[in-house]
Amino acid sequence: MGNHPDSFYIQSAVIPYRIIDGKLRILLITSRRRKRWIAPKGVVEPDMTPADSAAKEAWEEAGIRGEVDQQALGEYTYKKWGGTCTVTVYAMHVTKELRKWPEDFRSRKWLSPKQAAKRVREKDLKRLIKRFAKEMKVTL
Repeated sequence: MGNHPDSFYIQSAVIPYRIIDGKLRILLITSRRRKRWIAPKGVVEPDMTPADSAAKEAWEEAGIRGEVDQQALGEYTYKKWGGTCTVTVYAMHVTKELRKWPEDFRSRKWLSPKQAAKRVREKDLKRLIKRFAKEMKVTL
C-alpha cells in the first residue's frame, strides 16, 4: 500500500453537530500542517470500534465530547503516506466543548452545513455533509 502498516489506512471520523437556535451547525477543525478545514479523524485503534475510535479523535483533535451514532453515514478516501486511506464517517451529537484539549493548537469553527461542505476538500466528505444535513431536517 504505502510506507505505513495497512492498519494506518483504515480510519474513522465524525461529523460533529449541534442544533443552535433551531439550526444545524457542524464543527470543522484545521489539519495539523496545512491548516485545511477537516472533520476530526484518525486511524482506528486496534482495541476500539471505528465509532469509538472516532469519538476519541474528536476529543483529542477538537476538544469535544458527545454521542456518536453507531450507524455510519458513509465513507470517503484520500491519499496519504503513499497510499489511500479509507475513512468511515459517523455523526456525533456534541454535548460538551472543552476549553483545553490535547491538540488545542488546531482551530475549530461551527458552520452551517453549506459552509462546512464548501470548506472541506474531499468531494465525498462534502457529499456526506450535505446528505446528513438533509436527513437532519426530516428529524427536526
